[in-house]
Amino acid sequence: QLQASGGGLVQAGGSLRLSCAASGRTFSSSAMAWFRQVPEKEREFVAAITWSGGGTEYVDSVKGRFTISRDNAKNMLYLQMNGLKPEDTAVYYCAARTSRRIIDARSHYDYWGQGTQVTVSS
Repeated sequence: QLQASGGGLVQAGGSLRLSCAASGRTFSSSAMAWFRQVPEKEREFVAAITWSGGGTEYVDSVKGRFTISRDNAKNMLYLQMNGLKPEDTAVYYCAARTSRRIIDARSHYDYWGQGTQVTVSS
């Protein structure tokens, strides 16, 4: 029901835009988020956005570089990533929860996309 795309290989300092397409149901009343995971580590919160797009939250390491946004009319979620660093390398997952409120806890998200690989070379 959530399909993430837009990952790839980019040099440090470059940009990527991740997209997450929702299907099968509307998520316009749901808070949504991006998480990322590297091998042998837990999935980490990156950014979240309220159902309306009026509120956002970011992990400190991406503040000022990443921007989360959504288009409820298109049932789409986005993550614009600028100033990428090698430590941003991970598989990125989009997620949605039934609540309108944002939270950074992985366990509170009910729907997950399949992940898209982002690799940043130094």
